[in-house]
Amino acid sequence: MYARVDNWAYRLIKSMTPGPYTFILPATREVPKRLQNPKRRTIGLRVPDHRLVQSMLDSLGEPIMSSTLSLPGDDLPLTDPLEIEERIGNQIDLIIDAGPTGIEPTSVIDMTSGVAQVLRVGRGDVSALLR
Repeated sequence: MYARVDNWAYRLIKSMTPGPYTFILPATREVPKRLQNPKRRTIGLRVPDHRLVQSMLDSLGEPIMSSTLSLPGDDLPLTDPLEIEERIGNQIDLIIDAGPTGIEPTSVIDMTSGVAQVLRVGRGDVSALLR
């Protein structure tokens, strides 16, 4: 277990996933410190609705760590496999071309204070949480 999830938070996450959301939750002691927010001891969890990611999660039977590829000096994240190969291909082991995903970020919901607080409005509909 990587995050402490209260019943209310679990129900909300279950109702919104899989989907384009990142949930900020208190990290457990099992999470390496380098993966946590250093000041808040939190972790962001996602359950993407992308079929390749879902297949990888089903096959592995455990979470995977991922990150948006934003290089220093770039205004937008890299999403094109050919551009990734051209710019940093010699620094990475594998690129999986899973088709276009777009560059609009996920909606971020902080669930550390006992209520859901929208930190960023992105692809995921958060209108019900903004009332």
